[in-house]
Amino acid sequence: MSSESNGPERSARGMSRNERLDETIPDPDTIGPITGKHGSGRRVDDADFVAMVDGMIGECGGDTTTFEGKLIRDQIITSLKLVYDKRGAGELKLLTAAFKELRYAYQVFERYEDQPMISIFGSARTPEDDPDFAACVEFSKMMADREWLCITGAGDGIMKAGHLGPGAASSFGLSIRLPFETNANSVIAGDEKLINFRYFFTRKLMFLSQCEAVAVYPGGFGTQDELYEALTLVQTGRSAIVPIVLLEHAGGDYWKHWDNYARRSLLGHDMISAEDLNLYYITQDAADAVAHIERFYKNYHSSRYVKDDLVIRIRKPLQQGDVDRLNEEFGALIKTGKITQRGAYDNEKEHRELPRLVFTHTKHGFGLVRRLIDRINEFEPSDDAALHPSEIY
Repeated sequence: MSSESNGPERSARGMSRNERLDETIPDPDTIGPITGKHGSGRRVDDADFVAMVDGMIGECGGDTTTFEGKLIRDQIITSLKLVYDKRGAGELKLLTAAFKELRYAYQVFERYEDQPMISIFGSARTPEDDPDFAACVEFSKMMADREWLCITGAGDGIMKAGHLGPGAASSFGLSIRLPFETNANSVIAGDEKLINFRYFFTRKLMFLSQCEAVAVYPGGFGTQDELYEALTLVQTGRSAIVPIVLLEHAGGDYWKHWDNYARRSLLGHDMISAEDLNLYYITQDAADAVAHIERFYKNYHSSRYVKDDLVIRIRKPLQQGDVDRLNEEFGALIKTGKITQRGAYDNEKEHRELPRLVFTHTKHGFGLVRRLIDRINEFEPSDDAALHPSEIY
């Protein structure tokens, strides 16, 4: 598919899976000792014991001289420290189940890592004759027609509508075990892309770590929780910036009232900044919602940090005059220096062929960064667009 007209390739989310984890995972060599209820038995951080663990990892094909191998070692050592800490059965069950859920979920998603995904949230109580149900069916079908996979909570209501549009082949279901709701709707039940979760926090992690866009329909506490989680993670820079679209049927007033609350009660009381209003987009038109998502990826590709520098990867280079305009308009984001256009840093491994916009970021004002991405997409690329970055810089 055309990445310009139909959205991002799977690798074009805000950061790749490995890059986003790199941003949050501490170096195993720098993690200090953890102490708890002192038990009896051998200290698992003893050098000889660690060597035994390294040997086991090696027998399984791992290499503890690599960063990934050190992380596996740290997982094993941390697990064994639970014996020393004398953790109770309840805590051990939670840790074990969460770890298993995440491992399995990553395995399933990995099979479809080349396709872009959108997470769709909304009420399980929305009846099938509700206009919001029909609106979601229309929108999700339009996204599937553009080769996106649609992730929902796998229940009824809006979640079922988000699967009816694309059909099972283009749907992912992340089900939560609740005593008062069905485990899976009739569209996704029995599909290999249906994943059952015991915990909300592991389920929400997969919703937001695996998607390139978020769509939200009217809903209750659960829907609001999912929306605010997405907004908070983007606002604080803890997840990739993605388009967050709030949709409903034509003539509805759900998001009108919600936006009024955000502006009057949150912004009006200085609980958020004016720039944070850039983080979401409200529409009652499915085609407009699709166009908004596609515009986000028109030239913007992805971003990540290299030390203190925010690296914005774009599909085609900008004209120098437009780079100068970005410096004038978004100086509040720059800690030192200015926005420059260049090729990949030496230590970057992914998408090295793409041009970059780079600057030392203040590490705040992510609502303004969201506006910066829109501005980048508004410019016409340079005439050098057909050249390899090495020929330009």
